[in-house]
Amino acid sequence: MALGDAILACLTERPMTGYELAKTFDSSIGFFWKADHQQIYRELSKLRDRGFIQGREVVQTGKPNKLIYTLTPEGRTALRHWAARPSTPPSIKDDLLIRLHALDSVDIEPIRTDLMDRLEHHRDRHENYERILKKRFPDGTASGVLDLGNLLLLQLGARHERMVADFCEEALQALSAMSGKDKGNGTVVSLGDGKRGERQS
Repeated sequence: MALGDAILACLTERPMTGYELAKTFDSSIGFFWKADHQQIYRELSKLRDRGFIQGREVVQTGKPNKLIYTLTPEGRTALRHWAARPSTPPSIKDDLLIRLHALDSVDIEPIRTDLMDRLEHHRDRHENYERILKKRFPDGTASGVLDLGNLLLLQLGARHERMVADFCEEALQALSAMSGKDKGNGTVVSLGDGKRGERQS
C-alpha cells in the first residue's frame, strides 16, 4: 500500500482540504498507516499531477484561500484496481521483542521498565479506541458499508491494543516470578479494573 492509496480511500468519504485530510490521518486512518502532514501535502500534489484528484479553490475573507480535493473518475478507478490486488501481511519490527529474545544476556530491570511503559502506552490507545467506538457506534452496529468498514477497523484496533497490553501484564508477571520479586518495580492491575499500572518509588 502507498500513501496515495490511503489518501484516495479517505476522499471516498467526502471532499476534503489538505488540512482536513491530515486531521483524518491523525484521528483515524493514521492508527494503521502513519504519515506526517508534509508527506500528505506532497502526495496530494502527485495525485493531482496524475489526474486522480482535482482541487477546487475556495475564496475566503480575511484568511488564505483553501483547496478542496475530490476524487476524479480516474482516481476511483485507480483505487478499485489497488483494492482488487491481494494485500500484504504486515511485518513486525519491535526492538522490545529482540530484547526479550536475548533475555538471558541482558539486565532484567530495564526490560521491566520498558514493559511498564508499553503497558501504559497500549492501555491509553485501547481506551482511545473505546472512546471513539462509543461515540461513533454507541449501539455497536453500522448503518452502511462505509460505516461497517470503519467499525471493523476500530474493533480490530481495540482488540489489538488490549491483546498487547495483556501480553505486557503477563510478561511482567513472568519476570517477577522468575526473579522472585513481588511485582518488581510496579503494581500491575488487570484491564478489567479500569486502573493504571502504578509505579512505586
